[in-house]
Amino acid sequence: MKFETILYEKKDNVAWITLNRPEKYNAQNQELRNEVIAALEDARNDDGVLVIVLTGAGDKAFSAGADISNFLDWTAISVITSNKGAKRPYSFIREIPKPVIAMVNGMALGGGCELAMSCDMIIASENARFGQPEISVGVIPGGTGTQILPRLVGEKKAREMIFTGDPISAEEALRLGLVNKVVPADKLRETVEEMIKKLKSKSPAILKFAKLAVNKSLETPLSVGIECEAELFAMCFGTQDQKEGAKAFFEKRPPKYTGK
Repeated sequence: MKFETILYEKKDNVAWITLNRPEKYNAQNQELRNEVIAALEDARNDDGVLVIVLTGAGDKAFSAGADISNFLDWTAISVITSNKGAKRPYSFIREIPKPVIAMVNGMALGGGCELAMSCDMIIASENARFGQPEISVGVIPGGTGTQILPRLVGEKKAREMIFTGDPISAEEALRLGLVNKVVPADKLRETVEEMIKKLKSKSPAILKFAKLAVNKSLETPLSVGIECEAELFAMCFGTQDQKEGAKAFFEKRPPKYTGK
């Protein structure tokens, strides 16, 4: 598939998806969202891909959110119709049974913040900023922001960010638990690649179970989540990778995982 609004590269078991509208601060129109979904589906279905990275072209923005020019023509009915039954990257990323890293190299606002939050980890440059400014253009966050942000930064801070639209710095995002690491811009790629190396050394099969278990913890009561965890824990012992991991531990050597 030929992409017009993103760059898509697979190299060394990693799929790199780059939002490529730097002149628009990588704002998300429907074409871009469709292409992100297509790339994510390809990466999900490719057994050779172990880790997925999302980032933005240029050094100004990961993504400034939705393309506001679309808001002039949208109606309540058109938005409901277009979203009904459609895959959206914000939810789809959470369903992918592989680690997904957001490499945030600038502004992550609105849908950009939501896209980053949907990833399993966020590694940001010092100049990154995170926010949900939708209130300033007459709407509320529509890409899971009102649901995920409170879970990450707490109810009160989430209300402040959503009600005022004010962004926060990368350092504050780190303090609040919104991001995993903040590094100088010239160290961003290097830091992401270090994390990729760690993830690639783990079992793909067990990482899948780990992601499913953490997802369940955010979607169900504690008692249900604990029961799900116990089931997934048991399923680990049905994999070849579990045996290999235990054997390698006792033989004091790096494990050789196959994802089975």
